[in-house]
Amino acid sequence: MHPAAPFRAADPEAVLAHLAAYPFVALFAVCEAGLRVAHAPVVARRDREDIVLDFHLSRNNALTAAFDRGAAALAVSQGPDAYVSPDWYAAADQVPTWNYLTIEAEGEVTPLDEPGLVALLEDLSAQEEARLAPKPPWTRQKMSPGRFEAMLAGIQGFRLRPHRLEGTFKLSQNKAADERARVATALGDHPIAQRMGRNPTD
Repeated sequence: MHPAAPFRAADPEAVLAHLAAYPFVALFAVCEAGLRVAHAPVVARRDREDIVLDFHLSRNNALTAAFDRGAAALAVSQGPDAYVSPDWYAAADQVPTWNYLTIEAEGEVTPLDEPGLVALLEDLSAQEEARLAPKPPWTRQKMSPGRFEAMLAGIQGFRLRPHRLEGTFKLSQNKAADERARVATALGDHPIAQRMGRNPTD
């Protein structure tokens, strides 16, 4: 995470909103072969007072066995990013920088049982199919009888329960309002420019 306090995103609702918008994460963990990364979509949800990330991996993934043994993980969700040119500031002696949105979740990973895995897959498909509206959503009921159950054998579901969940929403908060406005104008219709026009920690 960026060490500067103005860029920190700690509000749980902002974190959940980011993970809903950018659910495809990189999962880092140590396995017998060393440090490895897997890429998977997550469903972020509340479990009582906690935020948890549910995901699934192929049973052949090197990290699946590690997570089955209780390995911890670091999940990183990257949002949009944009280069910021010093030429866009009015003030002199500026340097190039980068504005970006990212969330890190670090913690214990535990396997999901089969009902939990099925619930995850249904929630994940519903989450992503909703983005395709007005297309009628796909559901597993469209599959041939027995096919869904057969495919379950090839994957394992997991839950990451973070002990550290924090984000960096770096949107030029360390600059004066007029300088931020110049950067946003220069970025045009870039998603980062759109975020700079809102509360930076939303």
